[in-house]
Amino acid sequence: MLKLKVPEMSCGHCAATIEKAVRSVDPAARLAIDVGAQTVTVETRAEPAAVREAIRSAGYETEALAA
Repeated sequence: MLKLKVPEMSCGHCAATIEKAVRSVDPAARLAIDVGAQTVTVETRAEPAAVREAIRSAGYETEALAA
């Protein structure tokens, strides 16, 4: 499980963009997005670096949090 802080995520559109980015790497990924806490939790078989890069490519920086 990968838990990320996404400081620039501030709305539902941001969350949808991030979800789409993660699903581009792993369509079967399970996500829990909390816009208020600015966190994204991802259960995926993809490499964490690939998930973070997909989110970065969508325009959002991430910080790893303890899972």
